[in-house]
Formats: sequence, C-alpha cells, structure tokens
Amino acid sequence: MKSKAPKSAENISSKLRENESPIIAIGASAGGLEALEQFFGNMPIDSGLVFVVIQHLDPDHVGIMPELLQRITNMRVFQACDNMKVKPNSVYVIPPNKSMSILKGNLHLFAPVESRGLRLPIDFFFRSLALDKGEKSIGIILSGMGSDGSLGLKAIKEKNGTVLVQSPKSAKFDGMPRSAIEAVIADIVAPAEDLPKRLISFLKFVPKDDFNQEPDEKENSNISKIIILLRQQSGHDFSLYKKNTLFRRIERRKGIHQIDKINNYVRYLQENPKEIDILFQELLIGVTNFFRDTIVWERLKQEILPKMLSELPNGYILRAWIPACSTGEEAYSLAIVFQEVISKLKKPKNLTLQIFATDIDNDAIEKARKGIFSVNIASDVSADRLSHFFTQEPEGFKISAYIREMVVFAPQNVIKDPPFTKLDFLSCRNMLIYMEHELQKKLMALFNYSLNPGGLLVLGTAETLGTNSEGFMELDTRLKIYQRTASHVMPELIDFPSSFSRSKKSLPNIKATPQNPENIQSLTDQFLLQKFSPASVLINDRGDIIYITGRTGKYLEPTAGKANWNIYSMAREGLRESLPIAIRKAMKNFEPVVLKNIKIGTNGGTQFVDLTVQKIESPNDIRGLLIIVFSDVPAIIGLDPTGKKPRNISSKGRQKELENDLQRSYEDLQSTREEMQTSQEELKSTNEELQSSNEELQSTNEELTTSKEEMQSLNEELQTVNFELQSKVTDFVQANNDMKNLLNSTEIATLFLDKELNIRRFTDSLVHLFKLRGTDIGRPFTDLVTDLEYPNIETDAKQVLKTLSSIETAISTKNNKWFTIRIMPYRTMDDRIDGLVLTFIDITVVKKLELEIKKANDLMVISETHYRRLFESAQHGILSLDAETGMITDVNEYLTKLLGFSKEEFFQKKIWEIGTFKDVVANKNKFLELQKKEIIHLENLNLETSNGKKIMVDFNANVYSVSNIKVIQCKIREIEVVNQKEKTSSPKKKS
Repeated sequence: MKSKAPKSAENISSKLRENESPIIAIGASAGGLEALEQFFGNMPIDSGLVFVVIQHLDPDHVGIMPELLQRITNMRVFQACDNMKVKPNSVYVIPPNKSMSILKGNLHLFAPVESRGLRLPIDFFFRSLALDKGEKSIGIILSGMGSDGSLGLKAIKEKNGTVLVQSPKSAKFDGMPRSAIEAVIADIVAPAEDLPKRLISFLKFVPKDDFNQEPDEKENSNISKIIILLRQQSGHDFSLYKKNTLFRRIERRKGIHQIDKINNYVRYLQENPKEIDILFQELLIGVTNFFRDTIVWERLKQEILPKMLSELPNGYILRAWIPACSTGEEAYSLAIVFQEVISKLKKPKNLTLQIFATDIDNDAIEKARKGIFSVNIASDVSADRLSHFFTQEPEGFKISAYIREMVVFAPQNVIKDPPFTKLDFLSCRNMLIYMEHELQKKLMALFNYSLNPGGLLVLGTAETLGTNSEGFMELDTRLKIYQRTASHVMPELIDFPSSFSRSKKSLPNIKATPQNPENIQSLTDQFLLQKFSPASVLINDRGDIIYITGRTGKYLEPTAGKANWNIYSMAREGLRESLPIAIRKAMKNFEPVVLKNIKIGTNGGTQFVDLTVQKIESPNDIRGLLIIVFSDVPAIIGLDPTGKKPRNISSKGRQKELENDLQRSYEDLQSTREEMQTSQEELKSTNEELQSSNEELQSTNEELTTSKEEMQSLNEELQTVNFELQSKVTDFVQANNDMKNLLNSTEIATLFLDKELNIRRFTDSLVHLFKLRGTDIGRPFTDLVTDLEYPNIETDAKQVLKTLSSIETAISTKNNKWFTIRIMPYRTMDDRIDGLVLTFIDITVVKKLELEIKKANDLMVISETHYRRLFESAQHGILSLDAETGMITDVNEYLTKLLGFSKEEFFQKKIWEIGTFKDVVANKNKFLELQKKEIIHLENLNLETSNGKKIMVDFNANVYSVSNIKVIQCKIREIEVVNQKEKTSSPKKKS
C-alpha cells in the first residue's frame, strides 16, 4: 500500500528545468529499506527531482528493491540499466552485483572489480555524481553499517554540493550516518521522514541561476562583513579568497537556514556564533584522499623522484612541506611513495625524508596525527600498500609507525605564518584555486623562497603558475609538476610576522600533563619534575622560551619594558656571553654541549652553575627544539659568598679556577674567530653589493637629472592643459545651465540616477511626484516618498542597468493622475553607461479621453449588435448599397431566401449587375435618381427569383450617412405577404 505522500511540492518542479533537475543520490545499507520507505513516503511525487538509490545488495539474488519502493510512492521506480537517461520525478535503483556511475545525466553500470567484502558502491557513485553535477549534486546517507559513502560525501562537499544525513538516533543502524557526520559537515541531519520536507525547503532558497555568477556590489559588501565576523571568531582572514567561492558557500548556507537575503544571513551569524564556526569549516574545504590524481603519483614514483634521489649524497635529509594537508592523506602518500622509490634504487642510500604537514584546521591536524583512517581508503590504496604501510585495527587502517615518524604535523596559516625553508619538495594541491590572484602571487613567491634550487613543486591539476612562473621550470605541464631554478633569486621583502606575536596554536604541540585525579603515576611524575628536577627551559631556534620546568629565577630574569620571553634577553649577567655560544654549538647536531662552573650574578652575589644545552632528536613533535638545563655548583672553597673578598685558599685551587677561566676564554675566542670569519665573508659580500649599488645610484642620479629636465617640460605642458581645462570647465558650466533651463522649460519631470541608483539631478517638476529637496542629491532614490503606485520601480531600474533596454509603462498616482514613466540608460559622450534617466510625462487628460472613447466604442458595439440582430431577424428583405458606386455591401437572409440567391452572389457586385434588379435601376438612371431624391417608393414591382418565378414586391429605398459615407438601404416586401398580414390584422365584417 502506498503511503500518503504530499501530492505537491508547492510548484518547485516548475522552477526546475528538466535538464537542470537536481539528482539526489541516496546511500543506504542495513536497515535502509525502512528508512527509504519513510523517505519516499513523505516525498511529493511532482518535486521535479531525480532519485538514485544505491544500496548494498546481495550479488547472488535478483533485486526486488524497485518493487518494494513502488509500493511506497507513485513516482515511477526503475532498476537502473546501462546508459539509462534519468528523468525528473523518477527513482532509479542500482541492480545487484554492479557498480554505477553517472555521466551527463546517463547512468552507466560496471562489473565490480573489488572482492565482495571491499566493495563501496555508494562512494563510487557519489564521487561520479560530484564530478558530473558539481554544485547541483546532493548526497543523502541513511541507515547502514560501516562507513561507505563518507569519501563520496567529501567529494560532493568539495564541489559545494549538499549533504543530508539521517540522524543516528533515528537510524536502525547508525554506522554509516555517524561516519558521514564525522567525515564532513552535514548540511541537514534529521530523521528520514523529515528529510524530504527539509530538502524541498532548501531547494526553494537555493539560487536557480548559475552558481558561477559574480556577486554584485551589495553582496560584496555583506561578504566583507562576513569575513570580518570570521576573522573575529577564528583569527583567520578570508579577504584574499575568491569572492565567487565565498559567495557560493554562503549562498548554500543561506539555503540551509531558509534565509532569502545575504544581509539577513549576516544578522543570523551575529546572533549565532556557532554558525560562524560551521561556515569557517565549510570555507576550509578540507577534502583530500590517498594518492589523489593517481597519474601524478605514478609520474613522481616512476620518473621524477628516482632521478632526484639518485643525485642526492648519502646521508642526506630530504625536507618536504605539504601546506593545507587537511587530515594528512597527502603527506602519508608522499612518505609511502618515498619508501617505495628508496627500496628500488639501484645504489641503496641512507636517505631520510622529513615531511612538514601543516593546515589551518586544528581538528584536521589532530586527526592526521592519529593516522587512523576508515576502511573506505581501500578504494584509493592498493591491497599491497595496505599490507606494507598500514595495520588493521577495529577503527580502520592505521598508518605504520615508521611512516608516521617521517611526518611532523603542525597548525599553520600559510598566508601569514613564516614558511618552512630549505625544502626539496613542496606539494600544494587544490588550495590556490580558491584564492585571488594577488594572494596566489604572494604564495608563489613564498614557495620559491622556501625551495632549494632544484626543488620540486607540485600543484593541483586544475591550478597553474600563470604569470608567477618566474623561478620555476616545467617538468610536466599537464600534471602541474615544476622545478625551482638555480638562477632565480627571490627578493627578501617577504612580509612575515614577528614570532612573538604568533598564537599559541602555532607552537609545537606539547601534550599537557593529564589532569585525571586517578592517574597517580602522572601526578607523581609531575610532582617530582616540579620539586626535584633541575631547572630547565625549552626554546626554539630563535631563543623563544616555550616551556619552563623548575625554578629558573636565579638564571633568568625579565627585562624592563615590553614583555620579552626570549632567553637572550632574560639571561643574567655571566650567562649572556656563554649561553649564545653553547646554543650555536648545540644547533649543529644532536650532541649535548656542557659548560661548567659558569659564574653568574644573582641578587646581591654570585652563583656557579653547570649549563647543558642539547638539540632534541625525538619525539617528532618537539624535534629540533633545544633543552637548556641549569645545575647549581657548590661555591669554590675559599671564596666569600659575595664573591668579593678572597679567603685563604691553596694555590692549587686557585690555579684550577684560572685554568677553567682560561679554557672558557679560549673557547669563547675560538667561537668569536669563527663568527668573525663568517662576518668578514658577509661583509665582503655586502661590500660588493654596496659597490654595485653605488654604481646603480650613479646611474640613477644621471637618470634623475634627465628626469628633472623632462619634468620641467612636462610642467609647461601641464600649465597649457590646465588653461584648456579651465576653458572646458567654463563651457561645461554654460552647457549645464543651458541644460537646466531646457529641462525646466519642458515641464517634464526628469530624474537622473547614478549606477548605484543614487540621485544625481532632477528637474523642478519632479517635486510634485517625489518629496524632494536640493539636499537629497546623493541619496538612494528608493528612500524617497512618492504618490506613484509603482512598487517595481527599483526592480525595473536595475533591469534597465542590466539589459540596457529602456522600459516604458503607464502608472497611476494615489490622487488618480496618470504618468508615462520611461526608464532609459544614461549614456555618456563616449557611449559609456553611467546611470539612468527617468522621465515622468503627465497623461491624465489622455487617459480620460481614452476612457471616454472606450465608453463610446462600447456603446457603438452595443448599438451595432442590436442593429445586426434586427437586420437578420427582419421579416422582409434588406439590401445595403454604397451610394457612390452602387456596390452591394450587405443583404439579409430573408432576401436571399425570397429571391433564391446566395449571399456570395450579391456581395461585391453592383445592383444593376443583378438581373432581378436591372429594371429597378434602369442601367444606373434610376440609381442616379435615387441618389438625388434620397428616397424612392415603388409599389407592385415585379422581381424574378433565381428559378424564374415572378413575384410582386413593395420596394422602398432611402439614403443616409455613416461616418460621412453615404449608404442606400433598400427594404423589399412581397405584396402577397403584405396583403395577408393586412387581412389578418383587419377586423372581420359581420354578415
């Protein structure tokens, strides 16, 4: 039995042309039949939508799903066939043991190549739908086990499509709905029976025009406000992202909330901060998968990377950067391919790959660090790779530890945070396409700066270097693989913010100590670290303090003025010389650097300390940072605690102290020499640059001298031009005055608007229609109060600006006056559109005349109708003639029957051409007499019928005028009939 589904989709189908009908892909598995029944039982049958159902079906049984669904809905349900074209208001079900895709609205079936347990038909179809329909693709996930559909929903989201998910609580099996919600931000989450109503409501608010249209000025203004709200809440600036991309995502969010205007959505964002977070995630478009664009990875694996790695020296550390890494699939793909290439090199080398993978989305970074992915990745990762580089766990596939150690994940905003440098490989795929050209140019300069000469750059297949190709050489134009050239040197004017202003999110991820009270071991470790471990600090390579353990006040102190957490600024006296030397040494390798018996100044005295500095090698999250440990040394015997007054000490102790001081001085001197040599080389290079700059300055000076002469000449020309302009201004003022007087003399109300529909000028006559003053110049004309009953005036004005075609219409006022309003484009002398001209011509008198004429015409029609009725129903013959020509113009039916002629035999003939009337007119003589007398009465006139019968008639004719045209009307009555009537009407005589 069919359920009582709504009969109408409230005319939504009329808004959707057949070739643009949205295709709704529905994925379901266990418990899916019940959910599908709830869904189609509440879906109107005339929605204009196309539904494609992909369900996990038993490959060994005949599918009966179409029959089951046909019981629920009056829409036609089909089992899909190969190359079947989809039509609106229909349901198509995937057949068993098939994979299905769509191309240009046609369904195509494939034999599945995966083994039975690894088939993901929902993902397969969703991905093809995203590629085929783009922003018009809609994916729905209903009840089911597993995670099929999650990767397909990501593809739909990437194309700005729409995702609906059955709420997990209402699903019989919540595996697929939960997986979908975790994978993407679902636009609508609701019980299956509520999804149809929510979907149709959404489609009503989605623009029916092409999504690729550019936002207009008002929309751009509101987009800027949304960007400000996003920046305030998230700290990230989207102002240099493509407005069209932002606009499309915003339009879809408006549709989700059924908001018609963008300014109302701005208000909604202000009132709902959570929506800002959702919009932020939408704009990140964090969609990726393993080995995306397989052909790119094959080219890297088979040709480019082997050549590159074979040329590197043994022991080389290869540095790679993956900005916008999302959840890490691309970074892990690179690590896997690197391992595969290394294992197949003819000459094995001890090469190491260090990948820096960054993203603006902290949640995505956390997922990437875990390295756990759903079983769906089996559709992108081969079984061989899954066995070699992953381990199977209950949650899915986990990346192997040695692959995980190659990658360092960190939050980073590539637009404003400093980049990684000295790179050999940089992959930034499908990020630049969402950014304006200005930002693309900046990022390409940044990438050039980051890469070593010969380093590789890989972009998305839809991206290109464009005009930013300087410094890069194409290795594969089609696959967008480039190589940094050695000759090009990037300028150093790259704007990076101070490291001290970086947010805490950009620092390496140091896991906080667990706060669970039950974790006794963790609390004990924390207590021991605070109470008994030596004082230490964790710093980065710039000396910024990241973490402090123990009491460091004896060794470090804040400086006066603005807060500065840099160890070089905070080091106490005695450490300021030794500490930089130790840090520089430690940065060279991972070996500890130890300085002993350093005398530092403390509050009111001195203190000896041993200093240990070591660069951290592992764990990966803090690799490359430095740990500095301070260990107090007991005071040397014989010294006063203040360090000022010597006591009696042995010469041996004193000698030891001097030797230590001498050794440190020697090391300091040696370090200083090395620095001096480096500085001398830098100064030499700087001197050469200064010499070159001096030559350039001399050349520039000569050019400036020449420019001065040119400027003097130009100044004279400007004076001449200025005089001409003054003359033109005078002419313009005169012309302006003439135009003003001309317009006022015509007494035609005229309004001039600019392109923003603001008032530019108006004539005096316009004040009778609009409440206008001189101060209203520049105001939007839609703000004006008017008596015109013309609510669409703004819409028509915008239409004229868009089409450049004039609009003319007659409009009444509230006091019953009428005006012809004409809206025309304002064209400049060079035929440039610069606004609108509106004229208002009073046609009240004309309208009244039209009304009177209409009334007269109506009366005439009534009169003519009445006359015609009498003419046709008369019981005597009537014949009408043109008095000038004698041409018969009309004859009634009675006369045609009386004489036996058809009407056609009378029309367009002269009366004397009709044989029966030739005696009447006597070859026009009688006709001329009739014209003069204007009335003739002939009794007992013999006429001959068409069959030769003679009849006697009474003939009357008179002449009258109709619209200044003389007409003769003849009335003919048969005498026998007349006599009969007279006898009937006369009283009977008594006998």
